[in-house]
Amino acid sequence: MAKPAIQTLGSSQDRALEASRQVALVVGASLVVALCARITIPLMPLTPVPLTVQNMGVLLVGMVLGSRRGFAALALYLVEGAVGLPVFSPSATGLVGIAHLLGPTGGFLMVYPFVAFLAGYVFERGTKSFWRAAVAGLLAEILLFVVGLTGLYLYTHSLAKAAYFGVYWFVAAEIIKVMLAAAIATRFRRGAVQQ
Repeated sequence: MAKPAIQTLGSSQDRALEASRQVALVVGASLVVALCARITIPLMPLTPVPLTVQNMGVLLVGMVLGSRRGFAALALYLVEGAVGLPVFSPSATGLVGIAHLLGPTGGFLMVYPFVAFLAGYVFERGTKSFWRAAVAGLLAEILLFVVGLTGLYLYTHSLAKAAYFGVYWFVAAEIIKVMLAAAIATRFRRGAVQQ
């Protein structure tokens, strides 16, 4: 009679420890994206959208943690920013908290959980190769820019301005970020499997 009670206690402790580990990974990943947001090059007066490493952080979180935990980490990131924590890229417009989500970069920010989910979902399927990670990153970036540009269009009421503010200045940098995220995620996932 005592043996099953001990086994139950041990398994509940294991579950609690694993749940704590998962929460720590999600919180840590949200902080990684916040740190990436601090690496920024303001492009004002050309565009209110800064050039940051933040998008690469979102891709990495999705590919390394996987679709569900990646989504959770970026949803937490948005909540952190909405309540006023300094996790978003410093805004040239001076917006903070929820106002930041309604500003020119709001469309990009709001889709981050789905971008991480898509990158993780594609990368989880099949071989963990660089090319699969690059495709995952590219598809996630397409989603990011479709929604981000829609947000800029709603902000500017002009498709030409939205494209000018949100695409032209970023294409080369985004290609580099996708390739770097793919390389890092592939190496990380392969290392995790070997351990």
